[in-house]
Amino acid sequence: MVTFKNLSAYDGDLPADGETRKIDVGPLYDLARIKALTELPDAVNLWTAKARRDVANLAMEPADVGGMIRQLTEHDYRDSEWCDNGKGSCAACDAYALTRDEYVEHAGKSYRMVYFLKFAESRTGKLVLIVSCHTSN
Repeated sequence: MVTFKNLSAYDGDLPADGETRKIDVGPLYDLARIKALTELPDAVNLWTAKARRDVANLAMEPADVGGMIRQLTEHDYRDSEWCDNGKGSCAACDAYALTRDEYVEHAGKSYRMVYFLKFAESRTGKLVLIVSCHTSN
């Protein structure tokens, strides 16, 4: 049995082995507060290897992810769940889907893109822990 340390601001109970990672209540974090945090230098933390890989694959930087979070509305919320970082720590995360049109220069036209973002507020309240940031394409 692995014991995880909760690094998120959410104080709910961690799931036991074999229990669902989904959290029935949500969103867990105040979106306006998360948006404000993304404006601070170095507050957007690519917390998992998956997040670092996702953001690199999108040719983005953490600040770009912060910009996408600032575009979210309450209607973009999908669900909440516990996520781990592969290093013995976990965070209760909110998942959102952001839909926006983007012009792709080499194609010469716009495409509708859907980005899935999963993040948590850190226990200290000073970081946004990014767990994943990817497209549906």
